[in-house]
Amino acid sequence: MNKIILVIAMLLAVATNIWSQTRKSDSLLLRLSTAKADTNKVLLLCAISDALENNDPEMAKAYLHQAGQLSRALRYDRGEYKYLTLYGNSFLMQGNFDSSLYYQQQALTVAQKMGDSLSIGVSLFNIGINYRERASYEKAIDYCLQGLRIIDKLGTPVIEAQVYDALQVLYYNRAQFQKAIGFGEKAITLTRKEKQRPLLAKFLINISLSYQGVFQLDKAMKVLEEALQISQQLDELRYTAIIQQNLASVALRLHNYPLGRKYAEETLRNYQQLGSTDGQATALRSLGIFCLQQRKLAEARRYAQQALALSQQWQYKVEEVSTLRLLSNIAYAERNYEEGLALDDSMNARLEVLIRDISSQPSAELEAKYESEKKENRIRQLEAEKKVQELSLQQKNTLNLILVGSAMALVLIGLLGWRNYRQQQALQQKRINELQTEKQLAATEAVLQGEEQERTRLAKDLHDGLGGMLSGIKSSFNTLKGNLIMDHDNLRSFERGIDMLDSSISEMRRVAHNLMPEALVKFGLDDAMRDFCNDIRLSGSLTLQYQSSGIAKGEIPSGTAIIIYRIVQELVSNVLKHSGAASALVQLIRDESGIAITVEDDGKGFDIERLQKAKGIGWSNIRSRVEYFDGSLDIQSGPGKGTSILIELPV
Repeated sequence: MNKIILVIAMLLAVATNIWSQTRKSDSLLLRLSTAKADTNKVLLLCAISDALENNDPEMAKAYLHQAGQLSRALRYDRGEYKYLTLYGNSFLMQGNFDSSLYYQQQALTVAQKMGDSLSIGVSLFNIGINYRERASYEKAIDYCLQGLRIIDKLGTPVIEAQVYDALQVLYYNRAQFQKAIGFGEKAITLTRKEKQRPLLAKFLINISLSYQGVFQLDKAMKVLEEALQISQQLDELRYTAIIQQNLASVALRLHNYPLGRKYAEETLRNYQQLGSTDGQATALRSLGIFCLQQRKLAEARRYAQQALALSQQWQYKVEEVSTLRLLSNIAYAERNYEEGLALDDSMNARLEVLIRDISSQPSAELEAKYESEKKENRIRQLEAEKKVQELSLQQKNTLNLILVGSAMALVLIGLLGWRNYRQQQALQQKRINELQTEKQLAATEAVLQGEEQERTRLAKDLHDGLGGMLSGIKSSFNTLKGNLIMDHDNLRSFERGIDMLDSSISEMRRVAHNLMPEALVKFGLDDAMRDFCNDIRLSGSLTLQYQSSGIAKGEIPSGTAIIIYRIVQELVSNVLKHSGAASALVQLIRDESGIAITVEDDGKGFDIERLQKAKGIGWSNIRSRVEYFDGSLDIQSGPGKGTSILIELPV
């Protein structure tokens, strides 16, 4: 039976001050009863909220609301900032990202009013973290980088540790687990040194997810057990629930079902006490999985139906898809094949919607954006200098007219001044044109890099997400087939379903491979091109030969390799679609002057002049990539003469 891996993402928010989580709320409440309505009471209300946040979040928000009202009455900007920051964090912990973003933006406004650089940096980072949790990674990077520039100059070790952890979570969400682990270990080292145990528990939870991403399950279990011990000592119910959920996930992957079920049951009780609906839905589905693994089907169905009801009520779309998958597995285990197929259809329909949502998310390279903005500012500066020069020239002409009474001298001075003006104007225009060209190249680079990042992310989502689900369903079918007795018609229908699954898996893998070939990432351009040509030749569509020279000797940057691969891929696609060729040749040669790409075929050829007028996306993509490298493109073809294309890239 296919295993379902549970991953619980930890929500982090950075605050300017870290109050000790070991304070007891009752002692703080005792102080509140005698506190005067001044700035100290504002800070006390914030401290009480912080102490209650993880065990009674609604009561914590009520005390924060009082802190905000008192701060406004006292015109205490520092208190107003603390209230807005903590209030936004409380919504973030509950998954209410819209409200959280609103209050963090209000906190940034107050920080700017105070002129406090550290508070501004922290607020920018908080906004970036909020966008990260909404999967708006471009905006997340934008705000985090703005905050990081300030925090790097002013931050304390505790703030630095939180910055490292936030970057860890960002890289984890982008499936760059090794980078995430590097930042996470830095955060943990700083936190241990500063003896910040509440923060240490958060960071241990986060790094456990990255360890699971690289299948270091023993390390994940070890850090989670340490985090659980800290959380229980501090009486932090929310963190305890998150840690137990992650421990259940690791236990499932280690096939320790009794231990995993124990943690899942404890997680459910804690989330019910906290009133966390998304946590309850996940915990119920976890219990359903463990019951299914233990063949307790009726109990598994009951838990799964409860999880589905919560997911649909609160519109947890990813959780709903996962729960539908679990219910289909339960139906197959109960030999209720019609229900299982119906649930599979419902799951696939919702999964397609999720995939479309993922593929529509924009991505761009932020550094290229900054470079483009800098060049625009430089262009505006040059244009201003140009206007200043024009005014200066007019003033000189007026002065010359007053001082020189001779018409001949005036004409001579005017001619000399005009020639100088035209020369300066030409130089300025030339510089403006150069900067505009650089801006266009930077924009092209951002588009190309964004396109390849999007292809890579989609390939990972399809292969790891949809591929895993389809393979799991196939595994379930094959397991059931050996355990069931079916008549001939049902057996044939059952096998037809397996064949359709095989076709779906093959098509999904083909699409994922086209989006980002695995060989290109792991082994480099030469091996990736060789695999690509071999696949075309083995398909029988075309006798395609591949030759290379100098490609394997020196390492080619990944960005350059991806662009060369896309160029060859598009050219070979054109050969297959339009040439009618029986054989073709792909040749890559690298020397001191750069890389030469040659694609030849023995097809029917075409009129080159028609190609110059073509408006197809394929040729447009090839030309833009060649122009990006400032390369050259030479085409030799004619009707009945085949086609030879030579591209030279000075890289």
